[in-house]
Amino acid sequence: MQAWILDAVRTPRGKARPDGGLAAQKPQQLVGGLVDALEARGGAPRAAESLTLGCVGQIGDQGGHIALVSKLHAGLDDNAVALTLNNYCVSGLTATGLAALQVAGRSASALAGGVEMMSRVPFMADKAAYYTDASFPKRSRYVPVVLAADRLAESQGIPRAELDRLALLSQQRAAAAESRPAFSASRVAIGGLALDECIRPQTTAGSLAAMQPGFAALAAQYADALEGPIDHRHTIAHAPPVCDGAGLVLVSGTPDAAPGRPPRARILGYADAGGDPHASLLAGITAMHAALRRAGLALGDMDRIEFMESFAVTLAIFLRDHAVDLDKVNVAGGHMAKGHPMGASGAILLSSLLDALDECGGRYGLVACTGAGGVGAAMVVERLAP
Repeated sequence: MQAWILDAVRTPRGKARPDGGLAAQKPQQLVGGLVDALEARGGAPRAAESLTLGCVGQIGDQGGHIALVSKLHAGLDDNAVALTLNNYCVSGLTATGLAALQVAGRSASALAGGVEMMSRVPFMADKAAYYTDASFPKRSRYVPVVLAADRLAESQGIPRAELDRLALLSQQRAAAAESRPAFSASRVAIGGLALDECIRPQTTAGSLAAMQPGFAALAAQYADALEGPIDHRHTIAHAPPVCDGAGLVLVSGTPDAAPGRPPRARILGYADAGGDPHASLLAGITAMHAALRRAGLALGDMDRIEFMESFAVTLAIFLRDHAVDLDKVNVAGGHMAKGHPMGASGAILLSSLLDALDECGGRYGLVACTGAGGVGAAMVVERLAP
């Protein structure tokens, strides 16, 4: 694939509540701050020919075509094309992949990523008719991801103890990473917030074991679509916190688009994937295999992996079914600790991957993202040593 990542940056992730660290900002301000950061780091983001942003909640503060709103706010060229897309939780990576395909092999650059401010636009705030439409076959009816995760853990035989183990590891690694600057080299302070504020460093194995499953009450509203009771295993500790955040990637079709500043990585393979809507949270693994195949590499070749912790169950299934070194996966913690700003997550993880590769001096890296309804996306990159 003839596409290079010139740079990638992300905001911290702020708690999605009125006093959250980013809640006073508007979505376009997060994007504009990242454009400024890319420019300060030696890029030329305002010369990009397009801005493609993933965003799930496209109403209210995120309505009105948020990519166009962000383009205008950030002062991008009038001729730059703006595109807003919703591919659920993988939107930010889908946006980046589409932008890379757009400029591949050409002397052009594009901006892509995502933004989600869940303090301003809560989960499912768009009230889509699909969420409650009983005319769909039961296997394809909408089921909130928290219930899909419980159903998947039951059907795949993932025990509660494994969910606890992975949740604790995510918190421990995230807390430790805050004292290692290399892991946050591409994280840009916005509005006074410099740290990922959802991390819970006080988490222990005992506190996790004492928590009760958190989503049984919601199941009554979706009993028909769920086709019977399920064994609820996930607590709120096994779910990523809702939060605010944004990520932005500057990609180019040539490696010399920024004279004097070499690109950070080359994109070797990219794939979107669909999957069984009943299984819901497994399409990221399908996309991962497709991206690796297109890159001509194997999972064992990867030096670092950012595997989206949509819920603890997805990571557990990935580790169970693949011969992968856990010391290479989510080395600075994952979504269960840091949070999941839905449309932005894919771009945030890509930026985190580049930091992790720089930290270890690695060559190959993988981002794999998964979402509700059978959507997935993955990207394989090759780090280019400075």
